[in-house]
Amino acid sequence: MQLGRRFVAALAAVLILAWLWPRPGELDGSPGMGHDTLERIRATGVVRVGFANEAPYAYIDPRTGRLTGEAPELARLVFRQLGVPRIEGVLTEFGALIPALKAGRFDVIAAGMYITPQRCREILFSNPTYAVGEAFMVRAGNPLDLHGYEDLRDTPGATIGVVNGAIQLQYARAVGIPEEHIVIFPSAPAAVDGVAAGRVSAYAATALTINDLLQRTSAPLERAMPFEDLVLDGKVVKGYGAFGFRKSDEKLREAFNAVLSTTIGTPTHAKLVEPFGFTADMLPGNVTAASLCKGGT
Repeated sequence: MQLGRRFVAALAAVLILAWLWPRPGELDGSPGMGHDTLERIRATGVVRVGFANEAPYAYIDPRTGRLTGEAPELARLVFRQLGVPRIEGVLTEFGALIPALKAGRFDVIAAGMYITPQRCREILFSNPTYAVGEAFMVRAGNPLDLHGYEDLRDTPGATIGVVNGAIQLQYARAVGIPEEHIVIFPSAPAAVDGVAAGRVSAYAATALTINDLLQRTSAPLERAMPFEDLVLDGKVVKGYGAFGFRKSDEKLREAFNAVLSTTIGTPTHAKLVEPFGFTADMLPGNVTAASLCKGGT
């Protein structure tokens, strides 16, 4: 009888704890739980940002251990004006950034991610913060004489390396490069190693990424010059980078955009991003996320 009473008491305690214990998302502000992310991050003073450790967009400085790059530094500036003094980075493989954002692992993607119609179906984007073209990294001397996506498509045996989840995979497919000639790497450093080891003929990325990576490697590699701009549907392809938000965080996105509108193109902004190789000719102009999500510019 005494054992029965103890069992009932223990069961009651477990049920009470289960009722009191936070449900998934109640502490982390995951989507679908009715939380206002902007209010939460203002209350805590901390916003979590997902990044993929790709310089110069967002990366950990190996000397200081600080999360830096164009996106994190701009995020710090914007969020301070929104009443959120601190950002925390969550390192995530590039191809997993959108799923991780939607799952509530962090609050914002701060990785220089391009706005594309496909991605717009998954998440919200801020208005763009920069516009940049494409480039190839090749072995010294450019042995296959590759100067654009069409060269790579038309050169027998040539292969292209792209990073998982990056827009360059779509570009390669759009110009007709066969799937068997496309090698997908988990990260930019892995792609650099792939070119150096001869596993691929060229690594395709933004001009900024290629320039930065070449400064960080002692391998006999170079940027393919000159480079033929990629043209799709009669338009020169440029990538427009921005911050990503969950679909449920429109209030946060709009508040972020309001600060961006008074920041992008100012002397303060120029001074902030210049150390990462961003120049005035990379400003996005009047291009909006709404137009890019529709497939325009």
